[in-house]
Amino acid sequence: MDRQPIVWKASTAEVARSRTADFMARHGIDTYQDLVGRSIADPEWFWEAAIGYLGIPFSKPYHTLVDTSDGIQFPRWFSGGEINISEVCVDRWVARDPERIALVAEQEDGTQRSYSFGELLESVERAAGALAAAGAGKGDTVAVYLPMIPEAVVSMLATARIGAIYVPIFSGFGTEAVASRLEASQPAVMVTADGYTRRGSPIGMKETADRAIETAGVAPNVIVVSNLGRPDTPWTAGRDRWWEESLEAAPRLGAVATDSEDPVLLAYTSGTTGKPKGVVHVHGGLAVKLAVEGAFQFEIAPGDRVMWMTDMGWIMGPWMVVAGLSNGASLGCYDGAPDYPTPGRTWQLVESLGITVLGISPTLIRALQPHGADHAAACDLSALRAIGSTGEPWNPDPWWWLFREVGGERVPIINISGGTEIGACLLSVNMLQGIKPTSLGGPALGMAIDVYDQEGSPLRGEVGELVCSKAWPGMTRGFWGRDDRYLDTYWNRWPDIWVHGDWASVDEDGFWYLHGRSDDTLSIAGKRIGPAEIESAAVAHPGVVMAAAIGVPHPVKGEAIAIYAVPTAGTDHSPELVEAISGQVVDHLGKAFRPMAVELVDDLPRTRSAKIMRRVVRARALGQEPGDLTSLENPAAVDAINRLKV
Repeated sequence: MDRQPIVWKASTAEVARSRTADFMARHGIDTYQDLVGRSIADPEWFWEAAIGYLGIPFSKPYHTLVDTSDGIQFPRWFSGGEINISEVCVDRWVARDPERIALVAEQEDGTQRSYSFGELLESVERAAGALAAAGAGKGDTVAVYLPMIPEAVVSMLATARIGAIYVPIFSGFGTEAVASRLEASQPAVMVTADGYTRRGSPIGMKETADRAIETAGVAPNVIVVSNLGRPDTPWTAGRDRWWEESLEAAPRLGAVATDSEDPVLLAYTSGTTGKPKGVVHVHGGLAVKLAVEGAFQFEIAPGDRVMWMTDMGWIMGPWMVVAGLSNGASLGCYDGAPDYPTPGRTWQLVESLGITVLGISPTLIRALQPHGADHAAACDLSALRAIGSTGEPWNPDPWWWLFREVGGERVPIINISGGTEIGACLLSVNMLQGIKPTSLGGPALGMAIDVYDQEGSPLRGEVGELVCSKAWPGMTRGFWGRDDRYLDTYWNRWPDIWVHGDWASVDEDGFWYLHGRSDDTLSIAGKRIGPAEIESAAVAHPGVVMAAAIGVPHPVKGEAIAIYAVPTAGTDHSPELVEAISGQVVDHLGKAFRPMAVELVDDLPRTRSAKIMRRVVRARALGQEPGDLTSLENPAAVDAINRLKV
């Protein structure tokens, strides 16, 4: 690729404000690259020093920083220590200034609610009591299916407070997607809402939650937030209870003692095959990694207000909560469409909520760009000092539009990439390094990242596999009940090397770039989902015998879903069937995953073991060479795959 220029550098004032620069000065480190090098070469020094610098509170000191006696795949961090994420995020700031604002939330109709740190602590303590009264205890799972409202943040922190495991579920999921996560996690309690509003129209959630509970065959007690104030909310007596009444009746609970390695978050994400996988994160590792990332990659500090345009069902929701609150910043939350009632809504939120660090996805910017920059120019963005980005690689035009037309070349774009299993990021821009268009800067602090060729050797100047060779605190502790799947997914290609599944490259100046997924996982508007979930929804239709879901380029979403489906014998290849298959996917997974195209074919290319060759399907769909076909049982099926108009 062509050599890109550095287009933004931190000013003298920004360096003076920088927590990273202050940390470097305290340890006698001259340049940011020197800090990166030392943090990778001596991670024990770095994580110890960062914990001390940020004052991350362990209620009981740990005796061993990291223990890899069970292998790098299953490290134990901060052994012997006790730490609870809710105390890291809330309690210690209440002791300093209980009146300082901790959270400001806005709904689509413009209604706002705010919480001071003292008020947030009381809500978290009472919600912890309500969860306990509903039957959740230490080690139990609590499924939270809520829109991006304050109760979603409170539920996460309250679950952590009682030592239970938080299971966030994307608010836009349909019945089947919610049910699969309930079945896998077996929650003691589920928190949901009567509904939410999108583009001025009310959308019920309780009905979806009820159907999902029945489909999954689980029996949680259900706490319902009256978000819309619906008098017709469906109700199951003896099981359901209102959030507001539950909190009023509940005692205020302090944080239980939780070991550093006690699970705190079970986040379901998708791979290329099989059911969604439950990614396990723990109190100590997640708290430390996200606090460090917020402080040193985004320079978050007290006085900042952080908002990511996301949902708690995706990793950036929990990221925002912990990275922001653990550093003493306040949060902004928005429950609504980012372009309603005007395309300027995102920028209006920056002004109305006083956002200093805004997180977006490239997909959102591609959707807003055609409406022009006048909407941003009409808003006061002077408080905004950084724009975070993640979810997918950038293409240059929208990156430049955001940087120039919205940020006025003043606001840096902090591009990061990691994933649910990382707990944070592998790669990140840092203000002290400078910024190149669409680049991810380089390895995040303490992360031993590299690019390997197909033989497992370091590679520069060409595209290769993104890998990590050392453990880090925030890494998943495996997949819920499926360590074999975890090892197969990340560790079994090269000994003791995490293979992330992204194509990456490093330029001659040491700036890193990503080039898409090296596996089959789809990223739809920054939301990762496995093709197996989409295919399962398609074949649930009685007129479909098999299906292949692939990702294809899309000018707004970055990647969109295309389905090639084989109808059952005697079923007509009709437009009605195409629409029905599309509707199946929406019903099962939600509107965000509506296919861009559904093609009906007589057969799909399969191996002798009956595995559908998605790689071949995608190549044919995009008019590319399908490559080696020797493993196919039915090579004639390849010719039936029509090229899509994309």
